[in-house]
Amino acid sequence: MSSLLIKNAQVIAHDNDLINQDVLIIDGKIAAIDVELDGSAETVLDVNGALLTPGLVDVHVHFREPGFEYKETIATGSKASARGGFTTVAAMPNLNPVPSTVEAFKQVQALNAKDGVIHIEQYAAISDGLTAPEVDDITSLAAAGAMAFTNDGKGVQTAATMLEAMKLAVAAGKPIVTHLEDESLMNGGVMNLGKRSAELGLPGIDPLAESSQLARDLVLAQATGVQYHVAHISTKESVELVRIAKHHGINVTAEVSPHHLLLDETDIDGDNALFKMNPPLRTPEDRTAAIAGLLDGTIDMVATDHAPHAVEEKERSFLGAAFGITGIETSFQLMYTHFVKSGIATLEQVISWMNVKPAKAFHLDAPTVIAVGEVADLALFDLETAHTITADEFVSKGQNTPFIGATIYGQTVATIVNGQVVYNTL
Repeated sequence: MSSLLIKNAQVIAHDNDLINQDVLIIDGKIAAIDVELDGSAETVLDVNGALLTPGLVDVHVHFREPGFEYKETIATGSKASARGGFTTVAAMPNLNPVPSTVEAFKQVQALNAKDGVIHIEQYAAISDGLTAPEVDDITSLAAAGAMAFTNDGKGVQTAATMLEAMKLAVAAGKPIVTHLEDESLMNGGVMNLGKRSAELGLPGIDPLAESSQLARDLVLAQATGVQYHVAHISTKESVELVRIAKHHGINVTAEVSPHHLLLDETDIDGDNALFKMNPPLRTPEDRTAAIAGLLDGTIDMVATDHAPHAVEEKERSFLGAAFGITGIETSFQLMYTHFVKSGIATLEQVISWMNVKPAKAFHLDAPTVIAVGEVADLALFDLETAHTITADEFVSKGQNTPFIGATIYGQTVATIVNGQVVYNTL
């Protein structure tokens, strides 16, 4: 029998106040919660007033293995997730080989189980190579354990492909998750098409590349009844389309990344590829719409789109650099600092966006409350101490973030998975 006693934690009460609690964990599950627990345990963690929450959930990460281990591995990505306070993540299929067959999927699944220090759910691809017009064997991939289906990184270019994928996903009881990108409107762009791209002399991506494909998909989702999820929503038109779709009863959810909530194209300080991501940073109006959509429930959750790259892939011009930003080690901290400390949102709301909503939307076996009998997937955060992000602190192989140098609060002090401490600074 293994046991862990957490002393002097703070948990969120229903009125958003914090209350002091001790938590006893036995054999991976919460056995007791009280103001002061006495008794012996194999391990005692005195957390000195740190916030205790259910482990965070991220439904959009890139761990790069197999195929791109120089960017990230399952081991480094999962350890970085633990450092961010995440106990459950969902890994995208932008891999080599792409998990389009049951064999390829099971290979990734086995690697996740072998090298992951947290729970890793795995996406399968909608179609071969993320680009083929023919839909994968969604029925067999779902039976093999695919959480959902996506061609993330590529938009599904034909309505016929998407319609067939949706029909099969409905039959399999699985969601379709979309990276919205109409290639005919991308224009070889590297940032948002608009005033700032003109000022920098860089080719721009038309925001209609996202919203026009979303409009198509929502009509198809209404026709099929599929559970349809919008990845990294970024334009004001897209937010409004999801709002209208929900009003009409379409089964749609949406995520937004911290960087699309906190940055926009006016923050791009010249030809600095740390600001290059896909979808790109949009206008201040788009950012305002994303925040409003998150606050009113149009957007359901926050997901990082953790996309690590090698240093040399980002030390280039916008024109030659890779798209993407690493984010799983800083996402809660940025959300807490900029949303809770500023008074935009409550701590309970942030935890809902980063644990409750993603777990429920994707039917994940991840605890969303701290209660006796629940699996002890937990995170602890220091809300009081200021911290400046540095490039050398990341557990991820990726350092590609424009938030280096930012001052944040809410550093993770410990992460617990199945009652075992997998990250600890105490």
